[in-house]
Amino acid sequence: MSAPHPLPADYASAALQAGLPGPLGATWTGAGVNFAVYASGASRVDLCLFDAQGEREIARLALPERSDGVWHGFLPAPHGIPGLVYGLRAWGPHDPSRGLRYNAHKLLLDPYARSLAGNFRWHDALLGQTTDDEPNFADSAPYVYKARVIDGAFDWGDDRPPAVPWRDTVIYELHVKGFTRLHPRVAERERGTYLGLAHPDVLAYLRSLGVTAVELMPVQAFVPEKFLVDKGLVNYWGYSSLAWFAPAPQYAVQDAVTEFKTMVKALHAAGIEVILDVVFNHTVEGNEHGPTLSLRGLDNAAYYKLEPGDLRRYVNRTGCGNTIAVGHAVVRSLILDCMRYWVEEMHVDGFRFDLAAVLGRDDERFRTDAAFFKAVAADPALRYVKLIAEPWDIGPEGYQLGRFPSAWAEWNDLYRDTMRAFWRGNPGILGSFAERFAGSSDLFRARGRRPTSSINYIACHDGFTLYDVTAYNEKHNEANLENNLDGHNHNLSFNCGVEGPTDDPQVLELRERQVRNMLATLLLSQGVPMLQAGDEFGRTQHGNNNAYCQDNELSWLDWDLAARRDWLVGFTRQLLLLRKQSAGLRRDTFLKGARQIDREHKDVSWRHPLGHELTAADWDDGHARAIGVLIGHAFSDPHGVPNGHLLFLCNAGHTPVDFHLPEPRTGVVWQIVFDTAHWCDEDLGKRIVQGGVASVAPRSCVLLADGDAPLSVRTGFHRPP
Repeated sequence: MSAPHPLPADYASAALQAGLPGPLGATWTGAGVNFAVYASGASRVDLCLFDAQGEREIARLALPERSDGVWHGFLPAPHGIPGLVYGLRAWGPHDPSRGLRYNAHKLLLDPYARSLAGNFRWHDALLGQTTDDEPNFADSAPYVYKARVIDGAFDWGDDRPPAVPWRDTVIYELHVKGFTRLHPRVAERERGTYLGLAHPDVLAYLRSLGVTAVELMPVQAFVPEKFLVDKGLVNYWGYSSLAWFAPAPQYAVQDAVTEFKTMVKALHAAGIEVILDVVFNHTVEGNEHGPTLSLRGLDNAAYYKLEPGDLRRYVNRTGCGNTIAVGHAVVRSLILDCMRYWVEEMHVDGFRFDLAAVLGRDDERFRTDAAFFKAVAADPALRYVKLIAEPWDIGPEGYQLGRFPSAWAEWNDLYRDTMRAFWRGNPGILGSFAERFAGSSDLFRARGRRPTSSINYIACHDGFTLYDVTAYNEKHNEANLENNLDGHNHNLSFNCGVEGPTDDPQVLELRERQVRNMLATLLLSQGVPMLQAGDEFGRTQHGNNNAYCQDNELSWLDWDLAARRDWLVGFTRQLLLLRKQSAGLRRDTFLKGARQIDREHKDVSWRHPLGHELTAADWDDGHARAIGVLIGHAFSDPHGVPNGHLLFLCNAGHTPVDFHLPEPRTGVVWQIVFDTAHWCDEDLGKRIVQGGVASVAPRSCVLLADGDAPLSVRTGFHRPP
């Protein structure tokens, strides 16, 4: 347990022994605590001890030894025990022109801190220098987090990683606070916390939905930027990291470390993996005008990339003021140590790396064989975890989709843009639709990768929610207090005739149909699907496509809305059940358009409404808005023999389209699985298509099966009257 232990009353007799240079951080050995911190340019490093609340300094001890840039010391028990609260002060030259920003008046957080104590408040004392680069002598200790020593003990019982294969993975992106902050069945004190996510009713919802992994938006301890605090806002998303090893204390009732582990154990027991959205590309210390909180005061020139021609300034490949120097061996080790900690001690199952192109830049160029990628691949503890890249940054050639190592998956924003554009009715994109639907072989096949390298999504935390894609043509970010200038403008959305809220039943029906269309497309595509939490019941942010600073009802999930739209949740659940039961929708290899064993149908063929396979002229037809996808051998019989086919008919145009169907397999008929335009027909899943023609309404899609789709799937695709 990591709850505070009672501290000895008298630290006057506390003394440090030499200790060891590793492991870095504060390590409870059973006989005391070993402290080690990398600060290669420091002339001295002080260990500052505080009371249990992190408010009053009770002792200051100089770390007695230095080994290859690491300062270290050992504090024996009874003074060195779990629960001890501490900070660091680094002495050395303050010379920004040489990239050195030492200032012993700033209390620094240990980069390896596992747990935080006290509170954080913005104050001018946090700045390490004045505007003319002179040292700022104000003491920052009253305003910053401190580290707390933990012992790490936890009863994991028989916890095992679910180890879901990539082909079976369905990712559900959520915010720990926002997901349960308004949940009616979670106790008030646990809403918006790690324990709230571990609540039995919450777990039951996730299991019933059919997702296999939750991707948690940042839970590495973070603090809001000053410019947000000055406006009365916060960094709700959490992409302003301060302590990479420590779970964010604001999501805990009392003990963040133990409660995070409790959450992971509960999710694993439900068969659900835990993937962390991690921020190893920058920190909240920002640019040269930012605060001195940790890395900057310990070894600024090692931890951050500095402009070669002016070491006062920071390379900014992230848009957040600074860039982590992953090319430095010590910094790379820090990130790898952190990843191992979350895997081995916290039992997480994978990572999604924010602005991951930064990690591939040993210098300026992105390289698939960068030192960081090779180090991860060689680490036994990380060999089998899920690795997901956000494959870009704002550096030179910053867009690197498709270029990450073979073991990595990547967020595929081209999938998002293509499917939004198709259902919006954009011209000339049938070829792009087919490529994205089939797993994006143009991006991944040449490097020997698989369809599962593509993380497909239509909406995520950054941008419009899925419902807002159908309800707004323009962003509405006024609540962010940036004059609606923040957030991107390329939303590829269509408001269905009215901007924002409306009571028009035709507009509302079209919006709901478009949501169904995009959900169906996503969950029938090859690759790994990712849903944003709440999109399964039409969550809205009222047109805000950059709600990073909105810690309120705008961002929190509305569970009353989920109850009112339970039929849409049911539709999503049935799609995921269909995906689970159809091996043909979860392939490890790319579709080739090749003949199958029975020679009746290819593994995939792209169908024109007139019944033939698309020709070169059809692909180039800028007026075409309809396409059929015939997926061969979508199911297997009880003996594992492939059989059954699916035919997905999509019409993004303004008028109905009659599709002439291919001949079904011998002895079977085409049956309707779902039709997004005819939603209240309880008998829809039992209907047989007569006459070899299926009519698809405007802006809708129909899924057909040739008789072998499980009845439990077919009969679930309707909205109750």
